[in-house]
Amino acid sequence: MLIVYWQTVLLLIAVFRVMVAGCVTMHVLLNKKDVGAAIGWIGIAILMPFTGGTLYAMFGINRVHRRARKLIGRASWHSRTLSSRWKRAEEGRFAPLAQMVGKLTGRPLMGGNQVEMLHNGDEVYPQMLAAIDAASSSVLLCSYIFRGDEAGERFLAALIQAHRRGVAVRVLVDGIGSGYFRCAVASALRRAGVPVARFMHSMLPWRMPFINMRNHKKILVVDGHLGFMGGLNIGVENLMATHPRHPVADTHFRLEGPIVHQLTEAFAQDWSFAWGDDLAPASIFPEVTWKGDTLARIVTAGPDSDLEKIEYTMLQAITMARQSVRLMTPYFLPGERFLTELALAALRGIEVDIVVPRHSNHTLIDWARSANLPRFLDSGCRVWQARPPFNHSKLMVVDRHWTFVGSSNLDVRSLRLNFEINLETYDDALAARIDDFIAIHRLDRLTHHDLDRRRLPTRLRDSAARLLLPYL
Repeated sequence: MLIVYWQTVLLLIAVFRVMVAGCVTMHVLLNKKDVGAAIGWIGIAILMPFTGGTLYAMFGINRVHRRARKLIGRASWHSRTLSSRWKRAEEGRFAPLAQMVGKLTGRPLMGGNQVEMLHNGDEVYPQMLAAIDAASSSVLLCSYIFRGDEAGERFLAALIQAHRRGVAVRVLVDGIGSGYFRCAVASALRRAGVPVARFMHSMLPWRMPFINMRNHKKILVVDGHLGFMGGLNIGVENLMATHPRHPVADTHFRLEGPIVHQLTEAFAQDWSFAWGDDLAPASIFPEVTWKGDTLARIVTAGPDSDLEKIEYTMLQAITMARQSVRLMTPYFLPGERFLTELALAALRGIEVDIVVPRHSNHTLIDWARSANLPRFLDSGCRVWQARPPFNHSKLMVVDRHWTFVGSSNLDVRSLRLNFEINLETYDDALAARIDDFIAIHRLDRLTHHDLDRRRLPTRLRDSAARLLLPYL
């Protein structure tokens, strides 16, 4: 009798294993576009049905896309930038790129903007704080990292003071980047009555794949007229004058003109996603005026309805290059598509310069990068190590005319898993400034000899780290 009982139990377990593996396989076949990822998930589900099924339920299902679809069309501000009278079209050789990005993003190219390049917290923070102090109607702030240190305390004080004088303040921080178990900044803002949301934060991992997908955007919009965006987080490490233990140099951009409406729209979409309520359009979309001559457009990307739009924009821009492609990024681990496009550009005679830090703040990424670089060198791309300190800037310039800047790194995580925001501009003067900035940070050119002289254990370590490329 006991034998029959255990035989029945084992049979039920076997049937359940087959059912779990079958359900995972069917879901993967219907929903996973990437063949490699699909094969991987099916393989682990067949070999380890219970473990594989649990992991897939937690990290393999894109609940973000499903949740985003419920929000599409709900917001009353959604088409504000589409009807702007400041819409402009790019003329000349880059017109096909401008047209493609317009179709890709659904956002028009906006004329009448002024875009100013700023550096490090020493220059950026005072301007951001002054803008918050002068705010009269609204302050919208989004930051991946918002530390509760000396730099963060200044922003906390400014935001709370703005809230107390009647300004509509909304703060959005990432659920991991600004602290998962404890977020001092969010707690302080809540105590002061300031509406604050933690993006995709949950103590229940099955509710959302919170580890994989982060809001990496850095946005500040004040009164709907003045905006800041780029790569700069809020933390004392960005203040070079204080000589922090681990300094982080970075680049940020000050925006004025019609483009601020698109920056506001990007924040409002994320706020609706995280908070569940829409922002009143009248308070965040005031009338704007012509401020300069720069053509600009916001490009967002994330594992929702904006999937891979930043990567597609960069790929198309590389195909448009006739003289040069300059890239500066703290983390350089692109996928096969990006590698192929850069290699083809170099092979057809385009000057391709890639500037990376000698050492970033993520050692594992540095190891994987070393194993990935030979393929770029083989095609004729020039790879440079940047001048210290560690530079967190994310910059791209094509032919000293088109620029693409913002929060997105050049790695698979940033291009496909994170929520990111970039700004494309068509402006010779701005492009020249950014191009020159990249050029002056080229310190040492990496060669095959530099990579080949690594010892065997080091090469094995780097190659093993490269296998984690989709998750770094």
